[in-house]
Amino acid sequence: MIAVLGECVADGFTGADGEAGRGELGLRVLPGGGPANTAVALARLGTPTRFLGRVSGDVFGALFRDRLTSSGVDLSAAVEAAEPSTLSVAALDDDGGAAYTFYAGGTADWQWSAEELDPARLGPATCLHTGSLALVREPGRAAVEEFARRAAARATVSVDPNVRPSLAAREDYQVERWCRWADVLKLSDDDLRFLMPGASVERACDTWHAAGARLVVVTRGAAGALVSLDGERAEVRAPRVEVVDTVGAGDSFTAGLLHDLGARGLLGGRLDGLDLETAVAAASFAARVSALTCSVAGANPPWAQALATVR
Repeated sequence: MIAVLGECVADGFTGADGEAGRGELGLRVLPGGGPANTAVALARLGTPTRFLGRVSGDVFGALFRDRLTSSGVDLSAAVEAAEPSTLSVAALDDDGGAAYTFYAGGTADWQWSAEELDPARLGPATCLHTGSLALVREPGRAAVEEFARRAAARATVSVDPNVRPSLAAREDYQVERWCRWADVLKLSDDDLRFLMPGASVERACDTWHAAGARLVVVTRGAAGALVSLDGERAEVRAPRVEVVDTVGAGDSFTAGLLHDLGARGLLGGRLDGLDLETAVAAASFAARVSALTCSVAGANPPWAQALATVR
């Protein structure tokens, strides 16, 4: 089992189907949030998945619960939160990339307390994935980080910074500190440029390896991904698909990577049995999952049977 700790976000897309009157803005609202997207993708791939989130009781919270449970995600460890859901409004460019505006003040996702994140909430999971805004937003960030640090004593830990410059500053993303207890660090090339401006990808990977992370994967959109295992590196190509948008692509990549590593029996420790060839195979599988997510609107990751259509 893999546990995913983080947020659910209601993604509102501008320019949605349907006509808005003069002076109005049409929005199509879909359930999202990086960690929730990863949990959905993992479950659809066939990995038993537990979502640790603070889910609101509002109309968006009902949307989140339906999406997660219908995908097979276990919500028994989620918190029923009194605060409202986080909302983001995404505007898509001509290439399907999204620019987000967040409405996140006082919302449910960030209010974690140490009491809510008792170590028992991890359950039987052999891996914990977290990151995105959960590790940087007050007031809950310290509780989330401490939970992940303690989970590392018996589970593989994966982190995706998934940076949001409009909501957090560079100094809020304490990646080197997180690497002291994280085994897997997955991030995009945009994340890397924000976190270490001017640094080469090789220098960045070596910095994070020295801090403690064994496996670093940098996704590069249509250019594929770079896999770095203790300083040994290889590139992975991205399958060709017709891109509708890139929403949730990175989250699905993370799910594909962890699913494949779990299927190989490599989760539950410090990835001691992992070699570069196997890491590349896992990243190649992840790229297929990500490509299929790009071929449909919104963060709608594929079910396992759909993967046969992409090579």
